[in-house]
Amino acid sequence: MKKLIALSVLPFLLAACGSSSTDGTQYGTYNSNADTEESTGSLNDTSYLLAPAPKFYIGNPYTVDGTTYTPAEDMTYDQTGMAGIVPASMNGVLTTNGETFDSNQMLGTSKTLPLPTIVKVTNLDNGNTAIVRVNNRGPFVSSRIMDLSGAAAKKLGMTGPTKVEVAVLADQSTQVKNATLAATGATTPATVVPKDIAPTYTAPVVTGGTGPYAVQAGAFYSQDKANALANQISSRVSNVKVVNEAGLFKVRISDLDAATARSTISTLRGDGLTPGLLNNGRWVNADSI
Repeated sequence: MKKLIALSVLPFLLAACGSSSTDGTQYGTYNSNADTEESTGSLNDTSYLLAPAPKFYIGNPYTVDGTTYTPAEDMTYDQTGMAGIVPASMNGVLTTNGETFDSNQMLGTSKTLPLPTIVKVTNLDNGNTAIVRVNNRGPFVSSRIMDLSGAAAKKLGMTGPTKVEVAVLADQSTQVKNATLAATGATTPATVVPKDIAPTYTAPVVTGGTGPYAVQAGAFYSQDKANALANQISSRVSNVKVVNEAGLFKVRISDLDAATARSTISTLRGDGLTPGLLNNGRWVNADSI
């Protein structure tokens, strides 16, 4: 996100809440020491914590792997659980509320909190604390309540899954909400279905009847990268799925009629991608329809 000028409460916030001093390959797990590398210049600029976001986002209830999550504004939120580390490979990916993920910023994810929300995270193993801006959905595993950027994890002294306490800072969360609503001219939060890492995505731009065609936006050995691409394009293309097939994680939009397949291909090419086309499961020329 853009480094905007901090709101007046930020110095007090940081002074009051300053700090002392994974498991597998899916999104939100600790993968390498690179996940905790930091840029001193980026960490010295904390204006983004309270800067207006592209939108204030709550979202409707949604289901991932059979579990339903109900986003809600909760200024009394205070939970204890495990936290993981967002891979640095997610850098540059758009978050659910339209910000750009930067592992050098103090960022975190939540399954249900509004985006953005300001929280205080405490490492219950060593007492370290960090002020974190929650701006993305996740992690979609029952074993963790939050995933943190590399910078936040390093400040907390995390080297892997860690037990933490996550508490909403009500005054600062209200301030960043109001700033976002004012900057975007909105009067109520966005409540469309969220762009989360889920079996399916819903967006209003590219729609159409069912049919024999499927468009593939990309294929990856890394599930993180497939999820990132699905998250990136889901604001412009409906019904994006990540499927595990033949050892690859494939980002697909399926059950399309010819007109919708053409529109989807055009949209993805506009994003700089080179989509492929399947007709009843067989590869065909993407320009053949």
